Amino acid sequence: MNCSHPHIDTICAISTAYGSGGIAVIRISGPQAIETAERLTGTTLRRQVNYRRVNDLDDMVLTVFRAPHSFTGEDTVEISVHGSLYIQQEVIRRLTTLGCRCAQAGEFTKRSFLNGKMDLAQAEAVADLIAAETQAEKDLALAQLRGSVSSELQSLRDRLLHLTSLLELELDFADHEELEFADRSELKQLADEIENKLSQLIDSFQSGNAIKNGIPVAIIGPTNAGKSTLLNALLGEERAIVSNIAGTTRDTVEDRLIIDGILFRLIDTAGLRETNDSIEQLGIQRSHEAIRQARIIIQVAESEDELLPLAETQSKTVIRVLNKCDLHPHIPVHGRDICCISARNNDLNDLKSRLTEHVRSNTHNGVMISNARHYDALNRALDAIRRVKTGLQNGLSGELTSMDLQDCLNALGEITGQITNTEVLSNIFSKFCIGK
Repeated sequence: MNCSHPHIDTICAISTAYGSGGIAVIRISGPQAIETAERLTGTTLRRQVNYRRVNDLDDMVLTVFRAPHSFTGEDTVEISVHGSLYIQQEVIRRLTTLGCRCAQAGEFTKRSFLNGKMDLAQAEAVADLIAAETQAEKDLALAQLRGSVSSELQSLRDRLLHLTSLLELELDFADHEELEFADRSELKQLADEIENKLSQLIDSFQSGNAIKNGIPVAIIGPTNAGKSTLLNALLGEERAIVSNIAGTTRDTVEDRLIIDGILFRLIDTAGLRETNDSIEQLGIQRSHEAIRQARIIIQVAESEDELLPLAETQSKTVIRVLNKCDLHPHIPVHGRDICCISARNNDLNDLKSRLTEHVRSNTHNGVMISNARHYDALNRALDAIRRVKTGLQNGLSGELTSMDLQDCLNALGEITGQITNTEVLSNIFSKFCIGK
């Protein structure tokens, strides 16, 4: 088959995870997908779901999706076979012999985008959904796949386009300077609204990115407060060395933990104290770096007097924890925000609840972004709309204002793929798995 037209040939790939399993699915998409599947089985596929026996290979179930009612918008056939590696590779070999081309990474989703089945933001959400390890990641990716970000941006673009077109119309009547088709007061109001909405979306990136990559939590406190014991208890394994010798932990120890569908990145740190030990000093420096990077601080101590506020945690969420409460059950606790635990006895329910409650109460309500490319484009759109506001305040000409509006439109269009280029598309879809 002539492969000089990469978007109209017929492609194939194994869509299930690599390896042996109960069932494997091979996907074919393109103008010859149904014909190729019929030649593979030697029969006509009359129904949407067809059972066929290929005597020298395997029993197959072939599901037919006719264009445009398919994931890619093209004729598509999904072939389910037993999950033998040999059978999977043999089906692919026969399909390529019949004229299919092996799909490139992300090519099925790329075709879906190019055929108008989804926009670029939704296509990227497909990859996030496949990679999701927690319920929170899944929910975020699914909302984006269903168009939460896209619909928000399209609403902004539609309103901008209306006023941009009126400004362009003014330029066509440049000889009549008294004509103003675009109401400047309306444009100022719209610029304010768009600036606020863009700022909200940009602010949501911190929460969205944390949900996607894990929320960094630093466990800090004096030596022998039980920080490493707490880390081990939370993880359910002996991840950090525990001893009664002060200064045992001399470097940060990091691991991941999922609580109620939320991913946390826990960082055990060296005990904070004055020391002349040069190696321990390096560990303490790394503790301070972990504090700077964390979104949540678990401050652990054995007594309430040791839970004094630290200057570098003032802008952070701090959960103050009294450890070893099983050894001192009658010591009064005066701070209502103090969490009493026993890391050794795995009495951690209150702490876990506080961690998840913090995330849920601080999660951005409404549309949330988690993609760094979107974050960059939104910042450029925000810069452009602020230039529009400045220009309106200074009585800038409609021509220059129109240019700034167009910059804002272009930046928003890059997110959904209305404005894009081949290099950007190649970079995005190269990160997908082959069968998707």
